[in-house]
Amino acid sequence: MTNSISPSPYLPLAGKTIIVTRSAGQSGEFSNLLISSGANIIEMPTLEIGPPSSWEALDRSIAQLSTFNWLILTSTNGVDYFFDRLSAQNFHALNGLKIAVVGKKTALSLQERGYQPDFIPPNFVADALVEHFPEEIAGQKILFPRVESGGREVLVKELTAKGAEVVEVAAYESRCPNAIAPEALAALQQRVVDVVAFASSKTVKNFCHLLQQSQPVGENWLSWLAGVKIASIGPQTSKTCQELLGRVDVEAEEYTLEGLWRSLCQS
Repeated sequence: MTNSISPSPYLPLAGKTIIVTRSAGQSGEFSNLLISSGANIIEMPTLEIGPPSSWEALDRSIAQLSTFNWLILTSTNGVDYFFDRLSAQNFHALNGLKIAVVGKKTALSLQERGYQPDFIPPNFVADALVEHFPEEIAGQKILFPRVESGGREVLVKELTAKGAEVVEVAAYESRCPNAIAPEALAALQQRVVDVVAFASSKTVKNFCHLLQQSQPVGENWLSWLAGVKIASIGPQTSKTCQELLGRVDVEAEEYTLEGLWRSLCQS
C-alpha cells in the first residue's frame, strides 16, 4: 500500500518514503500515524501470523487453568490466540487467575476481551515485568502463552531463577513470508526509500532474509540500504539491527509504535 496524497511541506515526515515491516493486517494504525505526518508508506510484511503446529500444550494448560496463579501475555497475538482457544475449549472465565501484560496495546487487546490487567510493567518491555513484579515471585505458577519459535528466552529464565514455575505453551506462530512485497523490493532497488521501520527483532531477521534471497547475482542487498535510516521500536530490536544491519539511526524513546512514530517525526 502506498500513500499518494501530496503532503503539506509543514508536516514532519513530508515527502519521506517509509517501509513498514509489520505483519499483514497489523500495520494499519502505525501506517496511518505516518501518513498523517506526511509520509509515503510502502508496506512490506515480514511476518505471517497463524496457529501453532499443535494446540496440545495450550489445551492441556487450559484444562489445568485453576492450578495457575498468573497468566503472562506479551503481545496482542498472544491475547487473541489464547482467548480464542479458551473459548473453543468452552472456558469462559479465568476464575481469579491474575493477568500481567507487557505494553499498552496488549493491555487494550485484553480489555477488549472484557478483562482488566492486574499488572503492567513500566517501560513496555518484558524485562521490566520481572523487576517490578507486584508479588513475591518464588512459588508462583505462571502460564505463558507465546509465539512458538523465535521469541526471547530472558523472561522465562529470570522468572525461573527467582523461583517461579513457568509453563510456556505455543499459542501462535509467526513465519517469514515466502516472498518480498514487489513494491518494496522495487523501491529499495531504485533507492527511493528514506526509512525502514522495525517493531521487533523477528521483523529485522525476516527482512534481511527476504532481501538476501531477492538479490541478483553480483549484487549485495545491503547496498540497497545506503542512505536509508534504520528505525527501531526499542533496545532488543536495535540490538538485532546492529547485528544484522550494522547500525540503528532512530530508536523510540517509548517502546511502542506511537513512540517510534514520535521519534521518527523528531529525527
